Amino acid sequence: MPPAKKTKSSGALFWDLLTFDRLVTGPVIHLIYWAGLGVVALFGFSVVGAAVGLALKEPGIGSLLLAFPVLIAGLLVAGAMVLLWRAFCEFYVAIFRISEDLRALRQTSDADHAAIRPRPPAPRQD
Repeated sequence: MPPAKKTKSSGALFWDLLTFDRLVTGPVIHLIYWAGLGVVALFGFSVVGAAVGLALKEPGIGSLLLAFPVLIAGLLVAGAMVLLWRAFCEFYVAIFRISEDLRALRQTSDADHAAIRPRPPAPRQD
């Protein structure tokens, strides 16, 4: 069963954002990832358009022989860009998840230390 989510008032949420107790980079990086994939897709479409334009520029087999490697190389570069962009975004997600995990460990540790109160020393019986 998943843990119940705590609801906070909007004032507490706003205060958490102002004091950096809550990080917004996690949700924002997903938007940045999709925007980057959109840019890579535009690059891929431009490569296909350039290859078609190159093939139609002059009639004959020479322009087709030139357009085919341009198309293949461009699509391979677009694929590599997708993989690199994914790795870049995953790196940032991992860094912020490590930060959240460390925060949770610190809160747990602080709660454990607060619960364990030192006992007063027993009086000596000499």
